[in-house]
Amino acid sequence: MLSRLGRVQEARDWLAALPVVDDAERIQVVQAEALLLRDAKDYRAVFEVLSRALEKMPDAPDLLYDRAMAAEKLDRLDVLEQDLRRLIKLKPDHAHAYNALGYTLADRTNRLTEAVALLSQALKLSPEDPFILDSMGWALFKLKRMPEAVDHLRRAFTAKPDPEIAAHLGEALWVRNDKGDRDEARRVWQGSLKVHPDNESLREVVSRLMP
Repeated sequence: MLSRLGRVQEARDWLAALPVVDDAERIQVVQAEALLLRDAKDYRAVFEVLSRALEKMPDAPDLLYDRAMAAEKLDRLDVLEQDLRRLIKLKPDHAHAYNALGYTLADRTNRLTEAVALLSQALKLSPEDPFILDSMGWALFKLKRMPEAVDHLRRAFTAKPDPEIAAHLGEALWVRNDKGDRDEARRVWQGSLKVHPDNESLREVVSRLMP
């Protein structure tokens, strides 16, 4: 509540004063501080808070994942990959670690074959997860494997009509441009914009592709 009132430093001070008895409670406090900083879009501060915590708890899975996500916001893909690979080593059944690394490699690098391998492992662990289906669809789109890409993205969007998934599905349909694809893309985008008019990813793809 303090953070929402714009009193971010006061909120941080309040968290810092909380008594903690073990690492589990300490991690919860760190994550709470990181969350309020993330809501304030202060990604560098998020990264610094998590980095300090990881100095004391280097193998804390939740902190490794959270710092990887903060690193992506700062274009520190080296740290993202280091943290996610460490997390996968610690927890080889962590589907979202495979997903986050695979999606980032597909979206931000040309390491597409490696991305698909990571996402395949994520899907083995969680085959119906819409966000992993979306990531695989996006990687396949980047590889120009359009029928498979559209299939994965449609399944993801049907399971969860998230605006980020809508952006990906619409773009894949638009680029494929088979019979009726662009009409479907327009419907997906326009429907999602009614619910999420301020989503940056959705607005960007619509302004870039749709006349």
